[in-house]
Amino acid sequence: MRRILLSLLLLAHLGELGAEDRLLNPSKLEMFVDELPDMPKIQGFRMLNTSPKPKSLMIGMFKKKWKFHRDLPPTPVFAYGASSRRATVPGPTIEALQGIDTYVTWKNFLPSKHILPWDPTIPTAIPATKTGIPTVVHLHGGMHEPANDGNANSWFTAGFKEKGPDWSKRTYHYNNNQQPGSLWYHDHAMGLTRVNLLAGLIGAYVIRHPEVEGPLELPHGVEFDRPLIVFDRSFRKDGSIYMNSTGNNPSIHPQWQPEYFGDIIIVNGKAWPKMTVRRRKYRLRIINASNARFFRFFFTNGLEFIHVASDSTYLGEPVVTNETLLAPSEIADVVVDFSKSETDEAVLANDAPYPYPSGDPVNGSNGKIMKFTIKKKREFDTWRVPDKLIQYPSPDLSSATQRRYIAMYEYTSDIGEPTHLYINGKPYEEPATETPEAGTSEIWNVINLTEDNHPMHIHLALFTVLDQTELVRAEEFKACMSKMNDAIKCQISKHARGKKLSVAAHEKGWKNVYKMTPGYVTRILVRFSYIHSNTSYSFDPTGMPGYVYHCHILDHEDNAMMRPLVVMK
Repeated sequence: MRRILLSLLLLAHLGELGAEDRLLNPSKLEMFVDELPDMPKIQGFRMLNTSPKPKSLMIGMFKKKWKFHRDLPPTPVFAYGASSRRATVPGPTIEALQGIDTYVTWKNFLPSKHILPWDPTIPTAIPATKTGIPTVVHLHGGMHEPANDGNANSWFTAGFKEKGPDWSKRTYHYNNNQQPGSLWYHDHAMGLTRVNLLAGLIGAYVIRHPEVEGPLELPHGVEFDRPLIVFDRSFRKDGSIYMNSTGNNPSIHPQWQPEYFGDIIIVNGKAWPKMTVRRRKYRLRIINASNARFFRFFFTNGLEFIHVASDSTYLGEPVVTNETLLAPSEIADVVVDFSKSETDEAVLANDAPYPYPSGDPVNGSNGKIMKFTIKKKREFDTWRVPDKLIQYPSPDLSSATQRRYIAMYEYTSDIGEPTHLYINGKPYEEPATETPEAGTSEIWNVINLTEDNHPMHIHLALFTVLDQTELVRAEEFKACMSKMNDAIKCQISKHARGKKLSVAAHEKGWKNVYKMTPGYVTRILVRFSYIHSNTSYSFDPTGMPGYVYHCHILDHEDNAMMRPLVVMK
C-alpha cells in the first residue's frame, strides 16, 4: 500500500515542477486593506431559566474556498463550521463556561484527495481505502478524559467509514472544569497535522467564569475582547496555498521538510488586516497557530503589552512588556491601552528570525502583522487592569514525586539534512516511559541537543518553568547521549553548569507550552491535577489511549518528535 502511495506522490511531485515560478510575490498584495474578521461565535452551553446547562454541538470539517485577501483569488481550504456555508478559517470561536459540559460531535466531510502534498514515508494515518482524509480534533490546553483528547491514532474519515486504531467515540465531552482561560482546537491526525492545519483546521476556544473574572473588570464583550489567531502562508498566483512538494532528503522522505514558513501573515483569516479601535483598552488573545514560525511581536509606535494570562492560565499579577515572543501554539493574553498612543495608527510587527533563533531575518512581508487605526476622540474607559489578577497555588518543589530527563534529538542524512527527530531517542510507537500518577507533580529536565528552539507541549498537564541552564562541553555531552541515551550516566550534573537564562516575568505562571532553548537544560515542574483548586481531576485520566507530549513545530511533531504519556492511578 505504501509503495503505491509513494509512487502516486512522486507523480504528483513531477506535476509540481516549476511551482515556484507560479508563486505569488507578497509585494503584489497591498497591506492593511481587509478588515479584521471577528470569527463566528458558538456557545458551548445553553440557558434554561437563567441557568447555564450542557449543550451538544455538531461541527464539521469541509472543503471550500476562502478569500484571504481582497486581491487574491479564492483559496481552496479545509474549514470548521456548523455547515459548509458557515465554515470559516479559522473556525468558529467556541465559548464555554467553567463547570458546564460541552459536547461536540466532530464530523469529517473532507474529500479523499488532499489540497496539499503529504508524505507517506513518515508515520502517517493512511486509510486502507479512499474514504477520505483522516482527521481528529485536539482541544489544546483542555483537561479531559483520554478518549476526548484527540489522540493522533484516533483519526477518522468521512462518515466515520474508516477509523484509526485508537478511535473510540463520535462525540467528545469537554467538562470545562479547569481554570478559565484561552484555548484553541486543531487537527491532530498522525503525520498529517502539519498539512491539515495549513489547510485551515484551527479555531479558538474560551472558557469563562463570570463570577471569578467579572470583578477584575478587564475588557470584555464582543468589541473589546478579541482572539487574534496568527499564522503564515505562501500562495500561488491562482490563490492556492503553496507547500513544498520536494523534501530536503527526497530519497528518504520525498516531501517532508523540517519547517514550513510562509511569506504572508494571516490574522483571523485575512492577510495583514486592519482594525479600527477606540482610545481605550482592548483585550487581545493572541494565538500563534503557525506550523513553525516564531513571532516576536511589538508595536511600531511604542505601545505596550499588559500581560494578564499566558496560554490557558491567568497570571497572578499583570506584567508590562514592549515585546512578546510567541512560539507555535503559545498564547499571549494581553491588554493594549490604545488611549496611550501618540499616533492615530499602530502597526503590530514581528522581528523573530526563522527558524528561531538563528535563522533568516524577517523581510517586508513577514515583518508586519496588522494595523490598528485609532479614533481621535478620547473617551471614558470603563475597563481596568487590576494590580492583582487570579492567584493560584505556588509551585511546590517538595511535592515532586519523580525526576525525569527528556532529551531532544535531531537525526541527519549523509548530506547533513534532517531526516527525523526523536524524544529520548525513541519513536512514538515505543511504549510510554512517562507514566505519572494522577494528582502528583514531577520535575522534568528537558535537554535540547539540537540547534532549534522546540516549543514543548504537554497534553493534560500544566507546568511552571523553574530555570534554564546552559550545557558546558556540550559536544562531549551530546556524543555521550547519542551513544548511551542516559543523562545520568552521561553526568548531566557535570555539564548543566553554564550560564542561566532568566524566565520572563509573564511566563513564570502555569503554562502548557514552553520554548526549549537549544544547548540548554530547561527544568519544569509538571502538575497532573487542577491548579485552581489543587485537586485531582474530576474524571479518570488513566484510561487509554492516554495522552502525549511533543514539540509543537508541526513538521517536527509529524516526524516524529512526539511520545505517549500514560497517567497511572
